Amino acid sequence: MSKRIDYAKASPEGYKAFGAVYATLLKGSLPKELIDLVYLRVSQINGCAFCIDMHTRDLLKSGLAVEKMVLVPVWREGGALFTARERAALAWAETVTRVSETGVPDADYAAAAAEFSEVELADLTYAIGLMNAFNRFGISFRATPAAVARA
Repeated sequence: MSKRIDYAKASPEGYKAFGAVYATLLKGSLPKELIDLVYLRVSQINGCAFCIDMHTRDLLKSGLAVEKMVLVPVWREGGALFTARERAALAWAETVTRVSETGVPDADYAAAAAEFSEVELADLTYAIGLMNAFNRFGISFRATPAAVARA
């Protein structure tokens, strides 16, 4: 796989705008580890190797247990490794990411709204939307994962 373009260099203002959303989320209502779990799950669904590599590394650096991280794709079977809020966030990430398939049913919204305030749910959905956008950039322009670049 070879990189097509450096989209951040090609359109720096657009990249800065996405970066501003990222920075806003870091200062927002949700813990960084929860956002990073969501970023990882969204990236897994979309198959973005660059983002999977980056968010896996971020979670490991933050101290997330490897046993928990490797179960993110099958979090429903992860039992007590995942908190109620993490399970709700991961479920919301899945239904929102697969919006064309799911239509984001009322039951999914109710489950997320039971765990998160309106501000938190809005921030969570911004994070999901942001990662979906970054996944599309990474896949479309063939961003090289750090693990591949080092190989």
